[in-house]
Amino acid sequence: MRLPHPKVIAELLKPITWFPPMWAFACGVISSGVPLETHGLKILGGIVLAGPLVCACSQASNDWFDRHVDAINEPHRPIPSGRLPGYWGLWLAMVWTVLSLIWAWGLGTWAFRAAALGLALAWAYSAPPLRFKQNGWVGNAACALSYEGLAWLTGAAVMLGNQVPGPWIVVFALLYSFGAHGIMTLNDFKAIEGDKLMKVNSLPVLMGEKGAAWMACLIMLFAQWAVGLLLAHAGMTKSALAVLALSLGQLPLMYRFVKDPVAKALSVSAFGVPLFVSGMMVSAFALREMV
Repeated sequence: MRLPHPKVIAELLKPITWFPPMWAFACGVISSGVPLETHGLKILGGIVLAGPLVCACSQASNDWFDRHVDAINEPHRPIPSGRLPGYWGLWLAMVWTVLSLIWAWGLGTWAFRAAALGLALAWAYSAPPLRFKQNGWVGNAACALSYEGLAWLTGAAVMLGNQVPGPWIVVFALLYSFGAHGIMTLNDFKAIEGDKLMKVNSLPVLMGEKGAAWMACLIMLFAQWAVGLLLAHAGMTKSALAVLALSLGQLPLMYRFVKDPVAKALSVSAFGVPLFVSGMMVSAFALREMV
């Protein structure tokens, strides 16, 4: 069978989705406190692992196991549209899994174990019998942990010579993972029709559109305000105020979102999430001074 066009493969791997774990890995690198100058190749290797490898693998596996839902929600995608025929989607997901593990092995034991866990969560998220995405609470938690917390901790651990990051780093990574649960919910509003038909219990299906919108916003805000309080407690007042200001900048977007969730979910993703992740980097630089 002829190899699909590279543009179709790239569309399956969704480069636009690679940014969150790459950014989280960079936050981990910064928060480690280790000088960056002599670790350029290590940092670049970790960013490639987080985005073009592990995240891309998760996108490919999700599109394969979601092909029936996508045929309803987004029939233009490579698999339901027929531009990626046969089992190519599954084969590419499997190949990317192997490539990710080989690449991670070169970055050390922590990176390999983290990549293995992230890949396991990616497959469990989409594939039966576990198929975590069948429940919005569980599925979004698995994605948020992989995209934010696990990537952040891996970045710090790689810089620390595969040592366990300190407690402050662990707490901040987990808090931002919690906040990312709300971000993952934003993506569910575009697929409500197909999710209902295919019995995928996303939060908009379980809680209704407005209930899920409120929950997503509250989760995002709680995480940021908890980080701000911890920074203030640690004496990092300027950083705490910066995180608070960035969270307040999201409120007008969230207000419009809860009034009309389906229509405004994209605007929160496009303009509110960048403020959220900017707070992550502010926190990472604060941690750099604290460690």
